[in-house]
Amino acid sequence: MHKSIQWIAVALIGVPFFLAAQTRNVVLPQDKGPATINVSQYPPEQQQGYKLFVNKCSQCHTIARPINTTMTRMEWEQYVKRMMHKPNSGITNAQGKEIFEFLAYDQQTRKDKNPSKFYKALSDEEIQKLQAQQQ
Repeated sequence: MHKSIQWIAVALIGVPFFLAAQTRNVVLPQDKGPATINVSQYPPEQQQGYKLFVNKCSQCHTIARPINTTMTRMEWEQYVKRMMHKPNSGITNAQGKEIFEFLAYDQQTRKDKNPSKFYKALSDEEIQKLQAQQQ
């Protein structure tokens, strides 16, 4: 019984990492949008957060992906935590908090004002369907 619980725990922990790794080889609609944000009017701490975001997040996927995706504050928090735990992300807790704060600020400042210009985050199933179509 104990071993089966261990296997279930390992599977539940490993699935998000596996699915996140799968998105590296798929082109999402968000990837085709703008890959930069003009943050010159953002507060200095958000401009700094943008630099960190670009530096860290571009290691695993296009920067256009999160720039063109709209999520709730809670979804951004979960997304950043998920990305922080990816192998070789190199994102510390403090950096994850700074990236999250930037993404939440950008969501509120830029995306919430015109949500039709952006894409909702795709479910894992939707990403898998896109990947199957692109193979």
